[in-house]
Amino acid sequence: MTSPARTLAGQCLCGAVRYTVADEFTYALNCHCADCRRATGSAFKPFAGIERHKLALTQGSDQILIHGEENAGDIHCGKCGSFLYSVVREGMFVHVTLGTLVDDPSIRPSAHIFVGSKAPWFTICDDLPQHQGHVGGD
Repeated sequence: MTSPARTLAGQCLCGAVRYTVADEFTYALNCHCADCRRATGSAFKPFAGIERHKLALTQGSDQILIHGEENAGDIHCGKCGSFLYSVVREGMFVHVTLGTLVDDPSIRPSAHIFVGSKAPWFTICDDLPQHQGHVGGD
């Protein structure tokens, strides 16, 4: 008998939007593409991917701001602007921004992607594999 997955809590900066997600992420990466840098205001976006049905908004669904489309866009809090997750892969998966998790996930990023367009002022200082584009797409 398998035990049920641990559930993680996440939220935006102001607390208006809250979510839960199963601690069953299938991958985690650090994305250095220009879009992720602009969306986060940081050198890269650390994120973890999971099937969309394993994430549930628990508060503030009326506060959600979608940049893009419902099945292919970035989900933000409409009050504080926090970037919570991206809907990807034709709406089937989400990329949860790890910085919005309240609880510690069991997964850690396994690689850096899109380092071909990383910020020139940022130096990657760990030993994780680096990919010019998507993993396996170099």
